[in-house]
Amino acid sequence: MTSTTDQAPKRPASGPPGRTVRDLTTGPIGSTLILFALPVMGSNILQSLNGSANAVWVSHAIGETALAAISNANNILFLMLGAVFGVSMSANLMIAQAIGAHDQALAKKVVGTSTAFFAVLSLSVGALGYWLTPMILDAMGTPGDARQEAIDYLRVIFLAMPFMYFFSFMMMAQRGTGDSRSPFWFSLFAVSMDITLNPILIMGIGPFPRLGVAGSAASTLISQTVTLALMIAILYRKRSVLVLRPSEWGLLKPDLAIVRSLVFKGLPMALQMLVVSGAAVVMISFVNRYGSHTAAAYGAAIQVWTYVQMPAMALGAAVSSMAAQNVGAGRMDRVDKVARVGSLYALACTAGPVVVIYALEPWIMRAFLPATSPSLPIALHINSFALWGFIPLGIAFVLFGVVRATGAVVAPLAIMFISMWLVRIPFTDLMQTRLGADAVWWSFPLGSAMSFALALAYYRWGGWRKARLMEATPRGQAPDLGQATPDMVEDAEVAGQEA
Repeated sequence: MTSTTDQAPKRPASGPPGRTVRDLTTGPIGSTLILFALPVMGSNILQSLNGSANAVWVSHAIGETALAAISNANNILFLMLGAVFGVSMSANLMIAQAIGAHDQALAKKVVGTSTAFFAVLSLSVGALGYWLTPMILDAMGTPGDARQEAIDYLRVIFLAMPFMYFFSFMMMAQRGTGDSRSPFWFSLFAVSMDITLNPILIMGIGPFPRLGVAGSAASTLISQTVTLALMIAILYRKRSVLVLRPSEWGLLKPDLAIVRSLVFKGLPMALQMLVVSGAAVVMISFVNRYGSHTAAAYGAAIQVWTYVQMPAMALGAAVSSMAAQNVGAGRMDRVDKVARVGSLYALACTAGPVVVIYALEPWIMRAFLPATSPSLPIALHINSFALWGFIPLGIAFVLFGVVRATGAVVAPLAIMFISMWLVRIPFTDLMQTRLGADAVWWSFPLGSAMSFALALAYYRWGGWRKARLMEATPRGQAPDLGQATPDMVEDAEVAGQEA
C-alpha cells in the first residue's frame, strides 16, 4: 500500500482546461523538481531562441554595426528587467508560501497589491527610460557608428517596458501557484509571434514599413502586448487566483504589509539583478574600447552563454517555488533535500552544454556571425576563456534559489556584489595593461568561482533557515468578497465527501 506522502496530490491549476499541477510539498523531490523545471527551462530556451533569432536577422540583414548596437541596448534592457525581477520574485515567493499553506485569501491580497505596484513602476520606468536613452548609451561608451541604431532600438524597447514588466510578473506568479506549464505555452506563443514579425518589420516585407533595427524591438512590443492580453483573458476564463473579479477590485488598494515585503524583500533581489546587469554594462564598456568587431564577437558569445546558463537558471527558479511552498507548509526537511538534488542537477545540466558547445563551437558561432567575419575568431577566443566558468555559477544559482525562498535575500546580493564589483571589474581594470582584452575574458570564470564558493559557505553556515518572508502579514485576513476560488470549492467538496 502506498503512503499518502509518496503521492503528490493534484489541484486545479490556473492553466488550460482540465490541467492539474503537482503539489510541491509532497512526493519524490527529484522527479517533481525536474517536471517543474522543464517547462521553466523551455520558457527560457524560447526567450533565448527569440534573442538569437533577432541577433541573426539583425546581423545578416543589416550588418555587424547593428548587432553591436542591439548588444549595447540589450544590456540596458536586462538592467531594467533586473530591476523588476526582485519584486516579481518576491510576489512569486509570497504566493507560493500562501499556496503551500492553503491560504487562498492571502494569495489574492498579494495579487491585488502586486498588480497596483507593477502598474505604477512599469509606467514610470518606461517613460523615464525613453527620455534618457541617448544619455544612457553615451555613458556606456557605445561606439559612434552604432549609436543611432542603438537609440532607435532602445526607445522602442522602453515603450514595450510596461507590457514586458507585467508579462514577467504574471509568468512568475503562475509558477508560484505550482503551474510551470502555462507560462511555457504563453512563452511559445509570444516567441513565435516575435520571430515571425522580426524579418517582416526589419526589412519591410509586404505592406509593412522597413524599420531596420527598430523593427526588431517593435516585434517584441507587439508580441508581448498581444500575449499578455491573451494570458489575462485565459486566466479570467479559468477563474485563476491570479486575477481579480470586479467584486475583488478593492484588493487593488495596496496592503501596506505586503508592500513592505515586496519592497524590502524584493529590493535586495532586484539589486542582485542590478548588480549583475550593471556589471555587464561596465564589462561591455571595457569591450567597446577594442572596437566594433570585438563588440560584435562579444555579443555573439553572450548568445551562446545564455543557453549554457539556462538549465541552472530554470532549476534556480524551480527550487525557489518548490522551497517556498515547503516553507509555507512547514516542511524544512524537504527544503534541504531540494537544495542537494537541485545542485546535482545544475552540475550535470551546465557541464553537458559546455562540452557540446566546445565540440561544435565553430559551426555554432557561425549562426551568429558570417563565416568570413573578422569577429568570428575573436568570439571563439572569448569562449575558450569564459565558457567553462558557468559551471560553478550554475550551482550558485540553485543555492541562491533555495535560501531566498525563506526570505534570506541580502546574502545573495552581497555575494554577487563581491563577485562582480570587487573581483571581476577590478581584475579587468587592473590587468588590461598586461593582458589586454584577455583580462575581460579571464574575469568571468574568476567571478563565477567566487560566487560559488561564497554561496556554498552561506548555505552551510549562514542563518538563512531562520529568515521569514511575510512575518508582518497575517494569514487569512483578506476580506470576504463572496468569491470562492477553485481550490476553496474543491476543499469544500472533499470535506463533504469525507463527511
